[in-house]
Amino acid sequence: QVRLVESGGGLAQAGGSLRLSCAVSGSIFSIYAMGWYRQAPGKQRELVAVVTSGGSTNYADSVKGRFTISRDNAKNTVYLQMSSLKPEDTAVYYCNADLGSWSRGRGDYWGQGTQVTVSS
Repeated sequence: QVRLVESGGGLAQAGGSLRLSCAVSGSIFSIYAMGWYRQAPGKQRELVAVVTSGGSTNYADSVKGRFTISRDNAKNTVYLQMSSLKPEDTAVYYCNADLGSWSRGRGDYWGQGTQVTVSS
């Protein structure tokens, strides 16, 4: 069974920083893109950042220059370093992985979500 386990969410003040981590475990043979999405109350889930297996990254305009996504392929882990946080960054952050599992083949997998709250 494939699992994505997130950690690192919590409460931060505006201008502060938080670091999210997401570790993938299970019977997998490859991880392609890994990314972070977020969903604020009353809003649709949106892409925050994504990193490919080759290390290419893409960011939402709203977080460019403030957030950095990275991955450790040896640990099957993706990180999101969030700096200069704003109250509008408050949301549940979800880890996503496009990966291949031995039992189900290639597919999209999600973590359970971690709350990030930024106070003004």
